[in-house]
Amino acid sequence: MKIRHLRNATTLLTLGEHRLLVDPMLSEQGAFPGFKLFGGGRRPNPLVALPPGTFALLEGVTGVLVTHEHPDHLDSAGRRWIREHGLPVWARRVDAPNLRKKGLDVHELEDGALGMAVEFIPSRHGRGLLSWLLGSVSGYYLAHPDEPSVYLTSDAVLTDEVLEAVERLQPDVIIAPAGAANMGLGGDILFSVDELVTLVRRAPGQVVLNHLEALDHCPTTRDGLRERMKAEGLLAKVHIPEDGEELHFARPDALPHARPKARASKGPGLQKWVSARLTGT
Repeated sequence: MKIRHLRNATTLLTLGEHRLLVDPMLSEQGAFPGFKLFGGGRRPNPLVALPPGTFALLEGVTGVLVTHEHPDHLDSAGRRWIREHGLPVWARRVDAPNLRKKGLDVHELEDGALGMAVEFIPSRHGRGLLSWLLGSVSGYYLAHPDEPSVYLTSDAVLTDEVLEAVERLQPDVIIAPAGAANMGLGGDILFSVDELVTLVRRAPGQVVLNHLEALDHCPTTRDGLRERMKAEGLLAKVHIPEDGEELHFARPDALPHARPKARASKGPGLQKWVSARLTGT
């Protein structure tokens, strides 16, 4: 398995024959408004450009995986690039109708898709009313028969459901957002650094931390995160890639991957509508 971190949550994930572009935010630096609504520090996003040579790398992409529709995970430039290349988009059933309205060739990412064991794991993007306003978000467990299993938590705070999935599925690699995003009201909407410490301690394998230094509402820095993980004695199992860096992982053993459990994907409703108005999607 190869994980090339591009920027924020945008990742090129190679699993066997599949080369999946995850959560493509492909806009130029400063293309859309900041997310920091209160407390100062609002700046146009993204804060940084994509690494040089990104679009040449993307020519080999075979499909796109979208965890949710917030603009830092799927922006207008990303949608345009997908349409131009005629690529299939893998997403949850709840997101499929809206993505199809935007001209994308959408397929439901469910168990057996892409020849993999697949489970979507509901996440909570913040807490309380703000979490409800930001809408439904899910992570994904993907287990290709010839590759390490990977759990992409998507945007999340630490919940019992996330920890239960880690314990039950025993993913070889976890990819989690580490920016401790905060829009200036309602608290953090991504894992706090303390929560990341708990997640890493509970992880059975390696953890890749992203969603760093690319958006105005994500204050956590790579250097600060490395120092904290070092102080906790966890740095050996943590990867904090620079933009453009590629990581390689091999299967630790030949034992069968954990089997996912079926979940019913809820249809769109008021929460979906409110989330779209709030995030501009």
